[in-house]
This record gives sequence, C-alpha cells and structure tokens, in this order.
Amino acid sequence: MSANLYDLLASRFPADRSRPCFLLSGGAAISYGELEAGAAHVAGRLAAEGVAPGDRVMLQAEKSPESIMIYLGVLKAGAVYVPLNSAYTPAEVADFRADAEPRVIIDDPPLWVAEARAHSLMTGSAPRASGDLASLIYTSGTTGRSKGAMLSHGALADNALALHAAWGFTPADVLLHALPIFHVHGLFVALHCALLSGAPMVWLAKFDDAQVLAGLDRATVMMGVPTFYTRLLANPGFTRRRAERLRLFVCGSAPLLPSTFAEFEARTGQRILERYGMSEAVIITTNPLAGERIAGSVGYPLPGVDLRVDEAGEIQIRGPSVFSAYWRAPEKSAESFTPDGYFRTGDVGRIDPDGRVWISGRAKDLIISGGYNVYPKEVELVLDELPGVVESAVIGCPHPDFGEGVVAVVIGQGDEAAMITETRRSLAAYKAPKRVVFVGELPRNAMGKVMKNRLRETYAGIFGGG
Repeated sequence: MSANLYDLLASRFPADRSRPCFLLSGGAAISYGELEAGAAHVAGRLAAEGVAPGDRVMLQAEKSPESIMIYLGVLKAGAVYVPLNSAYTPAEVADFRADAEPRVIIDDPPLWVAEARAHSLMTGSAPRASGDLASLIYTSGTTGRSKGAMLSHGALADNALALHAAWGFTPADVLLHALPIFHVHGLFVALHCALLSGAPMVWLAKFDDAQVLAGLDRATVMMGVPTFYTRLLANPGFTRRRAERLRLFVCGSAPLLPSTFAEFEARTGQRILERYGMSEAVIITTNPLAGERIAGSVGYPLPGVDLRVDEAGEIQIRGPSVFSAYWRAPEKSAESFTPDGYFRTGDVGRIDPDGRVWISGRAKDLIISGGYNVYPKEVELVLDELPGVVESAVIGCPHPDFGEGVVAVVIGQGDEAAMITETRRSLAAYKAPKRVVFVGELPRNAMGKVMKNRLRETYAGIFGGG
C-alpha cells in the first residue's frame, strides 16, 4: 500500500465534496471537490511536463487557495514540494534554486492552476514509501548558509495525525487560517489539521485586524504566532464576546511572553495553548487540550516523541516525525544527530519530573522575530560590507509585538535609518535590524569571541519591554 501523504489527506475529505474548504473574504468559497480537482489537474500537468517522483517543484508566491492545490498536486504526483518565503530577494532565491535544482518553479499559482486545467486529471496518486521525500523546507544555519530539511511522507503523516488527535479536531471545526504557507506552521500544522477533519478554513491572505475579528465570528479554532495575539489584545474590538465561539487558540513559532498569556486570559477567559516545534520535526511538544496550560511551558512531548536534555542543557529528540537529513549536506546532517540517533535541536531547556518541557533559550543565538527564524551571522555578513562599519554583532531583544526584535550593535559610525534601509536591499525585511546601535567596542571573552549574552543584557529594554 502506498504511503503517499496525499492519499491520507484525501481519504479524510468530506463525503460531500461540495462542502466548503476555503471560506474567502466577501462570502465566496472553494469546495473540497474543487480543491481535489485542482490538485488532480496540477498533478496531470506536472506529469505532462516530465516531472517524475522525487523531482523538486519550487513555489514562491503570495498565499492563495491555488497554492494549496499545487502543494497537494505535487504530493499526488510523487514530487517534492519546496516552498519559499515570498519575501526572499532574487539573490536569496537564486541560492535555493542552485541547491534544490527544481524541475519546475512556480511564481503565479492562480495562473499556473488555470493553465493546468487544460491537462487531464491524474486519477491515482504516485506510489510512495513512508521514507520517501515529500517536502524540502529550507532553514538557515548559524553560518548563514541555508539548509534543506528533508521531511518524508511518513514523518508528515505521523505528525499530522498526532496533532489532529491532541487538539481534538472534528468536522464541526472551522479553522481561522491567517498564517503564511511557506512555513511549517501554516502549511503542515494548521492546514493538515483542517484537511484531516474535512473542516472549512476562514482563509486570510495575512493577518489583518479587521478580517481576523470578523473571522472569529465564524471560527472554532485559531492558530497564530505571538504577534497575532499581541495585536488582537491591542485592538479594543477584541472582546470576550468576540472570542467566545472559539474552543481553542494555539500559539507557536516564537516564545509567548507570560504577560501576553495572562492578558489574553483576563480578556477572554481562555488560556492560549502553546506548543514547541521546528522545521526539522514540525511539532514536538504541546500543552494539553484538557488539562493545565502553564505560561512559559510548551507542554509535553507528542506520542512517539522521545525527548531528553543532555548535560549541557540541550534538548534532543527522536521520533517518527523527525526529518531524515539535510539536503546534500552529509557532514552537517551527521553532526546534527547523536550516535544513538537523537536530533540535537540547539535549544536549551529542562523537563519537569512529570514530563512537562520548558525552553529557556537557544544555544546558537537564533532569533525568532514574528515567528520567523533570523540567523545573526547572515545579517552580520551584510552589515559588515556597509560603509562605516568595522564590525557588527546581531542579537535578539524582547519586543512587545514580534517576540524578539533584531538589533545590530555596530563598531563604526553611520546613520541608523539609512543602514536599516541598506540591509533591506539584500535581505528579507523581517531579517533586517529594527534598531542599530553604534559603539566603540564589543565585549569579548579571553578567546576574543563577542559575548552576545552581555549585549542582550545591555539592550534588553531597547524596545521598551522585557
């Protein structure tokens, strides 16, 4: 029997395919039948263009229902889906293209799907084994070089089924989906839970206060990043009555401040369910659906996930949803796993006696701003090339909206606003510094290494929070 992820998802579509899948702004809807047909036409076009199982199909575009038809069609055809952040610059995209060597690149999903409808439907999905590659998710490293996390059909299926059960999804649910779909949170976590339920989704292109508030009147579940919840709380229209229809608010991709957790509970009477995940394993732990949700804790490992903390405090994991390797990076893959097969997450934390997990930091200075990963070295390489910059050190500091904001501490001189503008010419906007501080020297240890912990302490209040 084939282990193609598409077959699992499609087997859970509602028997009545006229049931809506995407609830769009303005009252329009796209049914499960239309989604299924779109995916079948996409798969047919891919086959006609010579795409074989295992070939990569890359997509960089704004969020749309057609993007999901392409995702499912790629799975159905047995190819490998490679989503890219729509904010990436042409220079960044060129690096991904050179590494992934995609057979097809798509940048206009509505047009591509419209043209695909001229091709025959692909009636059956391509046979795939559980360990066959389904998706390549790029996640940058501390050196600034991007790595492709290889996620198999079996890994994604296992995680999707575990989350669907853990969060109690049913066909009666309606998911408010305002997340991007180039990231595992919006693509695999949110989408798969809805599809496995045959449930409708309030489909928003991005987070917009007015549209989210209106969507809450139709939804039963919302998934978001901390930024979503801080913005809702800042809106006087977000009231207890507005939230009362929802049975579950899920948050992840960045740490949720305890103050946000407390304010949300005071406003709505509900506690946000925080979870812990990453591109290399999708979701690892979750707070309970029925049980105590504690501010600052990411809950318990999902069934099948073996989680431990080594002597240095690093969290290590093993389980069926962990990625298989980094694409074409055997040395990096080897060093990322322990001899007994645990993935070294790079996160530091602890486990309570009852198994509850807490994350206290990141061993490799990763910054998570607005739910997106920012790797300091990549930003520093750009800054160090700018006129007037002798050396730079990039850190993350507490930000009331984005969780963490990118701060550049620079030896040299220049204009802060101009320097931020210049970095945005080479980097996606979320990677660019939100503040630049000019100093005469950087704190260093005896080996000459910059002590970023000192910098984080010094500038912890730069955004007015902590």
